[in-house]
Formats: sequence, structure tokens, C-alpha cells
Amino acid sequence: MNQYYTEVSIKDLGWRINHRSKLMLIGSCFSENIGLRMQRLKFQVDLNPFGILYNPRSVARSLRLLMDGKKYTKADLFEHDGVWHSFDHHSRFSSTNLQQALDGMNERLNLSAQHLKESELLILSLGTAWVFELKSSGQIVSNCHKLPAAAFNRLRMTPGDIVEEYRELILALWKFNPKLKILFTVSPIRHWKDGAVENQLSKASLLLAVHQLIKGFGEEQCAYFPSYEIVMDELRDYRFYAPDMLHVSEQAVDHIWKKFSAKMIAGESLKLADQVLKIVKAAEHRPQRKATKAYENFLLYNLNEINNLLKTFPFLNLGNEKKHFELELNGYQQGSLK
Repeated sequence: MNQYYTEVSIKDLGWRINHRSKLMLIGSCFSENIGLRMQRLKFQVDLNPFGILYNPRSVARSLRLLMDGKKYTKADLFEHDGVWHSFDHHSRFSSTNLQQALDGMNERLNLSAQHLKESELLILSLGTAWVFELKSSGQIVSNCHKLPAAAFNRLRMTPGDIVEEYRELILALWKFNPKLKILFTVSPIRHWKDGAVENQLSKASLLLAVHQLIKGFGEEQCAYFPSYEIVMDELRDYRFYAPDMLHVSEQAVDHIWKKFSAKMIAGESLKLADQVLKIVKAAEHRPQRKATKAYENFLLYNLNEINNLLKTFPFLNLGNEKKHFELELNGYQQGSLK
């Protein structure tokens, strides 16, 4: 036990991912936080192909749509205040142009379906057991898109509801991709609009359901990562929260990432991630004076680092960084940089 906090024990599952592994993360803001970090470190991650999802039913539906090869048409969308939306998607997929919205959704569906088929690990982050049911159709929606509250019924899934839904879903996933491992986590972000007690009941329902599923399937291909418990027990202090006091701070995400990477990522890939991060940060660097010999050396050094990495790890996606340094170097050599 650390002298300053109670440390959450994390099982060593024997699972180790690396930069060659394909992964998919679906669910709440936890998926976004960890997934964006992994993308920045150039892991092969497909993150939230429907946008951020919170409830178990919407997460399950999104996975079924990927497996079924769904193609969206105008009949699947609705228009509200001049914007076309899908009840299956986050508003990041919405558009004032119908065809643009459909193209974006269908292109992502095709890419993500193939990625899921090839993935080694699926991380599902569940945020709340509360769901919104569209009264006119009975559909559980992933996003209300600011429609009036009167258009929806608000329901809480029980642990039994979730277990029943996911028992069939997991078997279908393993039929679709037999090598897939599934890692559940419950988001530590509180849904305060539900109310304090209702939020706790919701998290409890998720936790009970997930652990019942893992107990039923065993931990060979299905397991749990305690992100909720890490925040509640190791970081039980409001200094680890964002200003809204509901979302976690970047410092808290750092802490969870360190715990996650220590248990889930192979040592050689952690070292590679450190090298990749240096290049990514270098590409983000914006010097005050570019027309200097020092800046040219900086560009040449990082291009050389990228080329050396790609010789050993040709699958690394460093295309944007390489293009950035090449364009900057070209500008320097032509005297167009200031």
C-alpha cells in the first residue's frame, strides 16, 4: 500500500498488445481519452466509429451494425433545425448536407467493420445504464441530438438486461472474429444529471453485469480493467477532476494510462512509444525563427529518426510527421520560411 493512497490491485491477464496489434475502442469518454493517446503514439487503433457512446445497448447495437455490414440511407436519418442526424451516431457525424452525412457514416462503417474483423483487442467502456427510448419508434438512441425531452422515455437497464444483451453479443463477436479478446471497463466519469443516487445505481448495474459476464465466459478472452476503481480509490480528490468536477483531469488520465500500459502493453512497444512521442512532439513544435541553420538541422535530424524507425517498423503510421518535416525542409531550402 502506498503511504498516500490505497492502491487498486490489477490482475495481470497475460495479455500484451504492441504496435503490430489492431485494436478497437468503443464507448464513453474513457475510450476517447485512452484511444486518442494510443493513436498519438501510433498504435493501430480504431476509436469510436459511431462517436462517443454511453449506454450498453447503444454500444452493443454499434457492434452488431459493424458485423452486419449496415449501410445507411436517407430513411435512417432525420432532419432537425437544418441538420441531418442519426440516432446511432454522435453529433460529430451530423451535417447540414444529407449526402455528406451519409457518406461519412458509411465510409467509416466499412473501414471499421474490416478493422473489427482483424482486431486482437476490443475495449468496451460503459458509462451509464440509463438509456433514452424514442417514444415514436421504441428505439434506444445513442444521442438525443437536443430533441425535446418529451420525445423520449428514460429507462435504467438492470444487470440482468445487460447480461442478456451481451451474452449473445459476445458469442456473435467471437464467431465474427475468433481471436478477439474483450476488455471491459466502467467509465469513472459521473453522470450528474441523472442525480447522485441514480448515478451510483447506474454504475453498480454496469459493474455487476460486467463481472457476471466475465465469470460466465472466463478470463481467457474476456476481462475487466478497473478504471472506475482507480479514480474512486486511488484518486479520490477533486484536484484530479476537470473544472466541472465531473470529468477527470489530464493528470488523472495520465495516471490511468500508466496503470493500463504497464499491464497491457509489451515492454518493447512502450520503448517504441517513447521514440514515437519524441517525433510527434517535434512535429508539433513551432519555433519562433525558422530561417536558421539550427532549424534545418532540427528538420534533418527528425527526418532521419523517422526513416530509421520505418526501416525497423514499416507498419508505423508516421506519414503526417514525415510530410510535415519534408515540407518545412523544402521551405527552408527555397528560402520561403521566416
